[in-house]
Amino acid sequence: MTQKLRVVFAGTPEFAAAELAAIHAAGFEVPLVLTQPDRPAGRGMKLTTSPAKCFAVERGLKVAQPTSLRRAGKYPQEAAEAIGLLRATPHDVIVVAAYGLILPQEVLDIPPKGAINIHASLLPRWRGAAPIHRAIEAGDAESGITLMQMDAGLDTGAMIREGRTSIHADDTTATLHDRLAQMGADMIVKTLRDLERDGALAFTPQSEVGTTYAEKIAKNEAALDFRRPAEKLARQIRAFDPFPGAFGTLLDGVAIKLWSAQAIDGAGEPGTIADVSPEGIVVNCGAGALRLTQLQKTGGKRLPVRDFLAGASIAKGQRFHSVSTQR
Repeated sequence: MTQKLRVVFAGTPEFAAAELAAIHAAGFEVPLVLTQPDRPAGRGMKLTTSPAKCFAVERGLKVAQPTSLRRAGKYPQEAAEAIGLLRATPHDVIVVAAYGLILPQEVLDIPPKGAINIHASLLPRWRGAAPIHRAIEAGDAESGITLMQMDAGLDTGAMIREGRTSIHADDTTATLHDRLAQMGADMIVKTLRDLERDGALAFTPQSEVGTTYAEKIAKNEAALDFRRPAEKLARQIRAFDPFPGAFGTLLDGVAIKLWSAQAIDGAGEPGTIADVSPEGIVVNCGAGALRLTQLQKTGGKRLPVRDFLAGASIAKGQRFHSVSTQR
Protein backbone atom coordinates (compact mmCIF):
# COMPACT_ATOMS: atom_id res chain seq x y z
CA MET A 1 0.00 0.00 0.00
CA THR A 2 1.35 3.42 -1.01
CA GLN A 3 2.10 5.69 1.93
CA LYS A 4 0.09 8.93 1.85
CA LEU A 5 2.23 11.88 0.85
CA ARG A 6 2.85 14.44 3.61
CA VAL A 7 2.81 18.01 2.29
CA VAL A 8 4.10 21.12 4.05
CA PHE A 9 2.37 24.08 2.39
CA ALA A 10 3.75 27.61 2.12
CA GLY A 11 1.49 30.37 0.79
CA THR A 12 -0.33 33.56 1.72
CA PRO A 13 -3.06 35.18 -0.47
CA GLU A 14 -6.33 33.91 -1.97
CA PHE A 15 -4.45 32.16 -4.76
CA ALA A 16 -2.55 30.14 -2.16
CA ALA A 17 -5.68 29.36 -0.16
CA ALA A 18 -7.27 27.82 -3.27
CA GLU A 19 -4.25 25.55 -3.79
CA LEU A 20 -4.15 24.55 -0.12
CA ALA A 21 -7.88 23.78 -0.18
CA ALA A 22 -7.42 21.46 -3.16
CA ILE A 23 -4.48 19.63 -1.56
CA HIS A 24 -6.42 19.19 1.67
CA ALA A 25 -9.60 18.06 -0.14
CA ALA A 26 -7.59 15.49 -2.09
CA GLY A 27 -6.71 13.78 1.18
CA PHE A 28 -3.03 14.61 1.48
CA GLU A 29 -1.73 15.06 5.01
CA VAL A 30 -0.74 18.68 5.67
CA PRO A 31 1.29 18.68 8.90
CA LEU A 32 2.28 22.35 8.67
CA VAL A 33 1.22 25.53 6.86
CA LEU A 34 3.70 28.39 6.51
CA THR A 35 2.21 31.79 5.80
CA GLN A 36 3.22 35.42 6.27
CA PRO A 37 2.63 37.15 9.61
CA ASP A 38 -0.69 38.91 10.31
CA ARG A 39 -0.44 42.50 9.11
CA PRO A 40 -2.53 45.69 9.30
CA ALA A 41 -4.78 46.12 6.26
CA GLY A 42 -7.74 48.19 5.04
CA ARG A 43 -8.79 51.70 5.99
CA GLY A 44 -8.87 50.87 9.69
CA MET A 45 -5.46 49.12 9.47
CA LYS A 46 -6.94 46.20 11.37
CA LEU A 47 -4.60 43.27 11.96
CA THR A 48 -5.55 40.80 9.25
CA THR A 49 -4.75 37.12 8.80
CA SER A 50 -3.87 35.73 5.39
CA PRO A 51 -6.44 33.70 3.42
CA ALA A 52 -4.15 30.67 3.65
CA LYS A 53 -4.01 30.99 7.44
CA CYS A 54 -7.78 31.40 7.65
CA PHE A 55 -8.28 28.15 5.76
CA ALA A 56 -5.68 26.33 7.85
CA VAL A 57 -7.14 27.48 11.17
CA GLU A 58 -10.67 26.51 10.10
CA ARG A 59 -9.42 22.99 9.28
CA GLY A 60 -7.32 22.65 12.42
CA LEU A 61 -4.00 22.62 10.55
CA LYS A 62 -0.82 23.70 12.32
CA VAL A 63 0.35 27.18 11.24
CA ALA A 64 3.71 28.96 11.51
CA GLN A 65 4.25 32.59 10.51
CA PRO A 66 7.97 33.42 10.48
CA THR A 67 8.98 36.88 9.32
CA SER A 68 11.95 35.35 7.52
CA LEU A 69 13.52 31.98 6.71
CA ARG A 70 17.00 33.38 6.15
CA ARG A 71 19.46 32.95 8.99
CA ALA A 72 21.58 35.75 7.53
CA GLY A 73 18.62 38.15 7.26
CA LYS A 74 17.12 40.72 9.64
CA TYR A 75 15.34 38.12 11.76
CA PRO A 76 17.88 35.32 12.36
CA GLN A 77 16.19 34.03 15.53
CA GLU A 78 12.79 33.67 13.84
CA ALA A 79 14.42 32.02 10.84
CA ALA A 80 16.31 29.55 13.03
CA GLU A 81 13.13 28.63 14.92
CA ALA A 82 11.15 28.15 11.72
CA ILE A 83 13.86 26.00 10.15
CA GLY A 84 14.01 23.95 13.34
CA LEU A 85 10.23 23.45 13.18
CA LEU A 86 10.47 22.33 9.56
CA ARG A 87 13.17 19.81 10.40
CA ALA A 88 11.09 18.49 13.29
CA THR A 89 7.94 18.15 11.17
CA PRO A 90 7.82 14.83 9.29
CA HIS A 91 6.98 15.57 5.65
CA ASP A 92 7.87 14.50 2.14
CA VAL A 93 7.52 17.63 0.02
CA ILE A 94 6.96 21.37 0.34
CA VAL A 95 4.43 23.02 -1.97
CA VAL A 96 4.79 26.79 -2.40
CA ALA A 97 2.17 29.14 -3.86
CA ALA A 98 2.58 32.92 -3.65
CA TYR A 99 4.25 32.66 -0.25
CA GLY A 100 6.07 35.99 -0.44
CA LEU A 101 9.19 34.91 1.45
CA ILE A 102 12.45 33.63 0.02
CA LEU A 103 13.18 29.95 0.67
CA PRO A 104 16.97 29.65 1.02
CA GLN A 105 18.80 26.55 -0.13
CA GLU A 106 18.95 25.28 3.46
CA VAL A 107 15.14 25.11 3.52
CA LEU A 108 14.88 23.61 0.02
CA ASP A 109 17.22 20.81 1.11
CA ILE A 110 14.96 19.72 4.00
CA PRO A 111 12.05 17.92 2.24
CA PRO A 112 13.14 14.48 0.94
CA LYS A 113 11.25 14.99 -2.32
CA GLY A 114 12.05 18.67 -2.77
CA ALA A 115 9.88 21.76 -3.06
CA ILE A 116 7.32 22.43 -5.80
CA ASN A 117 6.30 25.96 -6.73
CA ILE A 118 2.93 26.81 -8.32
CA HIS A 119 3.64 29.88 -10.44
CA ALA A 120 0.95 31.81 -12.34
CA SER A 121 2.74 32.35 -15.64
CA LEU A 122 4.22 30.47 -18.58
CA LEU A 123 7.83 30.45 -17.43
CA PRO A 124 10.33 31.82 -18.18
CA ARG A 125 7.99 34.71 -19.04
CA TRP A 126 6.97 36.71 -16.00
CA ARG A 127 9.18 35.38 -13.29
CA GLY A 128 8.60 37.34 -10.11
CA ALA A 129 5.90 38.83 -7.92
CA ALA A 130 3.04 39.98 -10.17
CA PRO A 131 2.80 37.69 -13.22
CA ILE A 132 -0.99 37.96 -13.70
CA HIS A 133 -1.03 41.76 -13.60
CA ARG A 134 1.93 42.07 -15.94
CA ALA A 135 0.61 39.57 -18.50
CA ILE A 136 -2.62 41.54 -18.90
CA GLU A 137 -0.84 44.90 -18.87
CA ALA A 138 1.55 43.74 -21.60
CA GLY A 139 -1.25 42.46 -23.82
CA ASP A 140 -0.17 38.81 -23.74
CA ALA A 141 -2.45 36.47 -25.69
CA GLU A 142 -2.22 33.72 -23.09
CA SER A 143 -1.16 32.93 -19.56
CA GLY A 144 -1.02 29.77 -17.50
CA ILE A 145 0.41 27.84 -14.61
CA THR A 146 3.89 26.38 -14.37
CA LEU A 147 4.76 23.84 -11.70
CA MET A 148 8.49 23.78 -11.08
CA GLN A 149 11.01 22.20 -8.80
CA MET A 150 12.28 25.08 -6.68
CA ASP A 151 15.90 26.14 -6.59
CA ALA A 152 17.59 29.13 -4.98
CA GLY A 153 16.92 31.39 -7.98
CA LEU A 154 13.87 33.56 -8.65
CA ASP A 155 11.43 31.20 -10.42
CA THR A 156 14.31 29.55 -12.28
CA GLY A 157 13.74 25.91 -11.34
CA ALA A 158 13.19 22.97 -13.68
CA MET A 159 9.61 22.64 -14.93
CA ILE A 160 7.33 19.75 -14.00
CA ARG A 161 4.03 20.59 -15.68
CA GLU A 162 2.46 23.48 -17.61
CA GLY A 163 -1.15 24.53 -18.24
CA ARG A 164 -2.30 27.27 -20.61
CA THR A 165 -5.32 29.56 -20.94
CA SER A 166 -6.14 32.39 -23.34
CA ILE A 167 -6.34 35.90 -21.91
CA HIS A 168 -9.76 37.20 -22.94
CA ALA A 169 -10.37 40.75 -24.12
CA ASP A 170 -12.38 41.51 -20.98
CA ASP A 171 -10.17 39.65 -18.49
CA THR A 172 -9.12 41.53 -15.38
CA THR A 173 -6.52 40.39 -12.92
CA ALA A 174 -9.43 39.18 -10.76
CA THR A 175 -10.99 36.97 -13.43
CA LEU A 176 -7.69 35.59 -14.72
CA HIS A 177 -6.52 35.02 -11.15
CA ASP A 178 -9.55 32.85 -10.38
CA ARG A 179 -9.14 30.81 -13.56
CA LEU A 180 -5.44 30.24 -12.89
CA ALA A 181 -6.05 29.39 -9.24
CA GLN A 182 -8.41 26.60 -10.28
CA MET A 183 -5.97 25.40 -12.94
CA GLY A 184 -3.13 25.39 -10.41
CA ALA A 185 -5.25 23.47 -7.90
CA ASP A 186 -6.05 20.75 -10.44
CA MET A 187 -2.43 20.53 -11.58
CA ILE A 188 -0.86 20.31 -8.12
CA VAL A 189 -3.25 17.56 -7.01
CA LYS A 190 -2.44 15.53 -10.14
CA THR A 191 1.29 16.12 -9.64
CA LEU A 192 1.23 15.12 -5.98
CA ARG A 193 -0.65 11.95 -6.88
CA ASP A 194 2.00 11.19 -9.50
CA LEU A 195 4.71 11.79 -6.90
CA GLU A 196 2.92 9.61 -4.37
CA ARG A 197 2.55 6.77 -6.89
CA ASP A 198 5.94 6.95 -8.61
CA GLY A 199 8.17 8.32 -5.85
CA ALA A 200 9.72 10.92 -8.16
CA LEU A 201 8.81 13.40 -10.90
CA ALA A 202 10.27 14.16 -14.32
CA PHE A 203 11.74 17.63 -14.85
CA THR A 204 12.52 19.78 -17.88
CA PRO A 205 15.21 22.47 -17.49
CA GLN A 206 13.76 25.95 -17.83
CA SER A 207 14.86 27.98 -20.84
CA GLU A 208 16.49 31.36 -20.38
CA VAL A 209 15.16 32.50 -23.76
CA GLY A 210 12.25 34.92 -23.46
CA THR A 211 12.79 35.66 -19.78
CA THR A 212 10.84 38.61 -18.37
CA TYR A 213 10.34 39.82 -14.80
CA ALA A 214 7.02 40.72 -13.24
CA GLU A 215 7.91 43.50 -10.85
CA LYS A 216 5.68 43.96 -7.80
CA ILE A 217 2.82 46.40 -8.46
CA ALA A 218 3.49 49.81 -6.91
CA LYS A 219 0.58 52.04 -5.93
CA ASN A 220 2.01 54.97 -7.87
CA GLU A 221 1.58 52.97 -11.09
CA ALA A 222 -2.19 53.27 -10.72
CA ALA A 223 -2.30 56.90 -11.94
CA LEU A 224 -3.09 56.93 -15.65
CA ASP A 225 -0.89 58.96 -17.99
CA PHE A 226 -3.30 59.97 -20.75
CA ARG A 227 -0.39 60.76 -23.06
CA ARG A 228 -0.06 57.00 -23.53
CA PRO A 229 -2.05 55.12 -26.21
CA ALA A 230 -5.63 54.30 -25.26
CA GLU A 231 -5.12 50.60 -25.95
CA LYS A 232 -2.34 50.41 -23.35
CA LEU A 233 -4.37 52.37 -20.80
CA ALA A 234 -7.35 50.02 -21.25
CA ARG A 235 -5.06 47.07 -20.50
CA GLN A 236 -3.61 48.89 -17.50
CA ILE A 237 -7.11 49.43 -16.09
CA ARG A 238 -7.93 45.71 -16.45
CA ALA A 239 -4.56 44.70 -15.02
CA PHE A 240 -5.04 46.84 -11.93
CA ASP A 241 -8.50 45.46 -11.11
CA PRO A 242 -8.93 44.74 -8.21
CA PHE A 243 -5.58 46.13 -6.95
CA PRO A 244 -4.42 48.85 -6.86
CA GLY A 245 -7.23 50.21 -9.06
CA ALA A 246 -6.35 52.66 -11.84
CA PHE A 247 -7.36 56.30 -11.42
CA GLY A 248 -7.38 59.66 -13.14
CA THR A 249 -7.32 63.08 -11.48
CA LEU A 250 -9.28 66.02 -12.86
CA LEU A 251 -7.59 69.41 -12.92
CA ASP A 252 -9.70 70.51 -9.95
CA GLY A 253 -8.02 67.76 -7.91
CA VAL A 254 -10.87 65.22 -7.86
CA ALA A 255 -9.52 61.68 -8.22
CA ILE A 256 -11.73 59.08 -9.90
CA LYS A 257 -11.11 55.34 -9.89
CA LEU A 258 -11.48 53.83 -13.35
CA TRP A 259 -12.53 50.19 -13.43
CA SER A 260 -13.63 49.53 -17.00
CA ALA A 261 -12.80 51.16 -20.32
CA GLN A 262 -12.49 50.45 -24.02
CA ALA A 263 -10.03 51.90 -26.49
CA ILE A 264 -11.79 53.67 -29.37
CA ASP A 265 -10.87 55.99 -32.21
CA GLY A 266 -10.36 59.60 -31.25
CA ALA A 267 -7.97 62.54 -31.39
CA GLY A 268 -7.36 65.61 -29.28
CA GLU A 269 -5.43 66.97 -26.32
CA PRO A 270 -4.55 64.03 -24.04
CA GLY A 271 -6.64 64.02 -20.88
CA THR A 272 -9.46 66.13 -22.33
CA ILE A 273 -13.00 64.77 -22.00
CA ALA A 274 -14.38 64.62 -25.54
CA ASP A 275 -17.85 63.30 -24.80
CA VAL A 276 -20.13 62.48 -21.86
CA SER A 277 -23.11 60.16 -22.28
CA PRO A 278 -24.80 57.21 -20.54
CA GLU A 279 -22.72 54.98 -22.83
CA GLY A 280 -19.41 56.30 -21.55
CA ILE A 281 -17.11 59.20 -20.74
CA VAL A 282 -14.69 59.56 -23.66
CA VAL A 283 -11.20 60.85 -22.82
CA ASN A 284 -8.59 61.69 -25.45
CA CYS A 285 -5.27 59.89 -25.16
CA GLY A 286 -1.87 60.04 -26.80
CA ALA A 287 -3.26 57.75 -29.48
CA GLY A 288 -7.00 57.12 -29.73
CA ALA A 289 -9.40 57.64 -26.86
CA LEU A 290 -10.75 55.80 -23.84
CA ARG A 291 -14.45 55.23 -23.26
CA LEU A 292 -14.82 54.93 -19.48
CA THR A 293 -17.76 52.72 -18.52
CA GLN A 294 -17.31 51.92 -14.83
CA LEU A 295 -16.08 54.52 -12.34
CA GLN A 296 -15.88 55.23 -8.61
CA LYS A 297 -15.75 58.44 -6.61
CA THR A 298 -13.58 58.60 -3.49
CA GLY A 299 -15.49 56.88 -0.72
CA GLY A 300 -18.15 55.66 -3.16
CA LYS A 301 -18.96 52.42 -4.93
CA ARG A 302 -17.98 51.10 -8.33
CA LEU A 303 -20.81 52.19 -10.64
CA PRO A 304 -21.77 51.85 -14.29
CA VAL A 305 -21.24 55.16 -16.04
CA ARG A 306 -24.98 55.91 -16.22
CA ASP A 307 -25.32 55.65 -12.42
CA PHE A 308 -22.01 57.42 -11.83
CA LEU A 309 -23.10 60.45 -13.86
CA ALA A 310 -26.30 60.74 -11.82
CA GLY A 311 -24.18 61.79 -8.84
CA ALA A 312 -21.19 63.45 -10.47
CA SER A 313 -20.61 66.70 -12.36
CA ILE A 314 -18.60 65.65 -15.39
CA ALA A 315 -18.75 67.72 -18.57
CA LYS A 316 -17.24 67.75 -22.03
CA GLY A 317 -14.10 69.86 -22.10
CA GLN A 318 -12.98 69.04 -18.56
CA ARG A 319 -9.49 67.65 -18.31
CA PHE A 320 -7.67 64.94 -16.45
CA HIS A 321 -4.04 65.46 -15.57
CA SER A 322 -2.17 63.82 -18.41
CA VAL A 323 0.97 63.13 -16.40
CA SER A 324 0.96 60.07 -14.19
CA THR A 325 2.86 61.76 -11.36
CA GLN A 326 0.10 64.33 -10.82
CA ARG A 327 -2.43 63.64 -8.10
